[in-house]
Formats: sequence, structure tokens, C-alpha cells
Amino acid sequence: MRAAVEGSRERFTLVSFHAHPDDESLLTGGTLALAAAAGHRVVVVTATDGGAGLAGREDGHGAMLARVRMAELDRAAAALGCARVVCLGYVDSGLRPGPDGDGFVHADVDEAARRLADVLREERADVLTVYDRNGGYGHPDHVQVHRVGVEAARLAGTRVVLEATVPARAFRTFLAVLRLLGHAAGRSAPLGTRQVFADPGVITHRVRVTRALRAKRAALDAHGSQRRSDGTVRLLDHVLRLPLPLFGAVFGHEWFVEHGRTPARKESDVFATLRP
Repeated sequence: MRAAVEGSRERFTLVSFHAHPDDESLLTGGTLALAAAAGHRVVVVTATDGGAGLAGREDGHGAMLARVRMAELDRAAAALGCARVVCLGYVDSGLRPGPDGDGFVHADVDEAARRLADVLREERADVLTVYDRNGGYGHPDHVQVHRVGVEAARLAGTRVVLEATVPARAFRTFLAVLRLLGHAAGRSAPLGTRQVFADPGVITHRVRVTRALRAKRAALDAHGSQRRSDGTVRLLDHVLRLPLPLFGAVFGHEWFVEHGRTPARKESDVFATLRP
């Protein structure tokens, strides 16, 4: 495993595994941009092409939307400074898939993990980001990313696995506000609001990303297909209309749980475990 310290010529490789295009920007965009700006190699891997997103597979436009979303992902990754984008090619399961089908949620975990492990070995990854065990807000594909990512890191010998998350209490409050406002996103927690993101006590990393806010915002803005659908303004559009100081207040930190580690303190550096 390669070692490095900030400011040295040695650099780490960070692979960030996500379910769909736009997830990389929402949950980890600031962290990825900071790492890339510091000279580390940053690679984004997405399990699916996002074909069941807004105006997607349910109304017969999945293939067209998938092409659009992958192009958006390329632009978002460029805005964050990522060196490479990989899509594993699984089918987007949608928010509430049936008990069977061809979606990523039904993919064989071992087979998917082997495919991701191949990327980790090829990149000689030092750090892998996935989602927490709840898949964040409970999206089935996000839960599957957790399962597949943890197993892939074991197969590849990737030393550090960071589970992207948000303090659960804060997210539950956010959902409650959206429900009071009548926004559909307030009901988008498939596992229920008691199983969203992570308890603050298990969070190991709190990364301040204010220096990367413009890059994160540009990456989110690249995902234009998720801003509106059939003329309806979606949550992402409201987020991108926030003045930069307010955007920073909402998105100025990103959180992670280091897999297998008992938190002693909140780290601000995703490479802290690897440093001498």
C-alpha cells in the first residue's frame, strides 16, 4: 500500500462507488474535489446508468435518459477534477422495485463485487467510498452499493472503506420539513424514516468542503435531467437556486463512517488512516 503525506510528491488513489449519476456530487462531491485539487487520483464508479431516474424507464424513455445521464456524469466528474469514470452497466432498479427483475438490487453480490474489485486492483485504490448500511435514505440500489462495495474492498485488499452518510437526526428533520411543505421528496425513504443514514455516534469523518463548494455546485448543475420532469421543478433545482452562502450552510460538510473502525474522534481528512 502506498503511503503519502499532504504536500509530499506521493499521492493516494480514491475510488468513489455510487449507484446512479448525480449521487457522486450530492454525497461526496466536495470531498472528491478537495482530493483531486490536492493532487490525488480520484475515480468515480457508478453501478448503473440512472435509466430509471426522472422521465426514465417507467415511461419508456430509460435508454435515452441513460445516455443523457452518463454524459452528465462525465461533465460532473470533470467539474470535480476526477481522472476517470467507470460504469459497471447494471440496470437502475428505481426507488421501489418489485421482488424480481433485472435491476442492480437483484444482481449477484459476489459477481458485482468481483467486477468492482477488478477496478480497485487496476487503480491500486487506497480508499473506497460507498454508502452506509442503510444506503443513505434507503434506496435499494444504495443499499446494494454498500453490500457490493464492502465485499469488493475485501477481495481487492483495499485498506480503507468510507461509508458516505449524513447525521440521521438532521436528515429526519429535513424530511419532516419537506413533508410539511407538501414536497414529494419528504416521503422518499423506502426503509422508513427510522432507518436513514447514520447515528452521529458512529460517524468517523466530518469533512469541511467549503473550499470546494463551487466545484460541487457545478457538478450538481451538470445533472440537468434531474432538475425538472414534465415541467415540474424538482428538489435539485431548488437546491441550485440557493445563494452560495446558504448553499454552503447546507452542503459545507460531508460525513463518512470508516468501515470497521470505532470512532475516537471526528477526522477531517479521508486519508488520515493511511498517514504515518
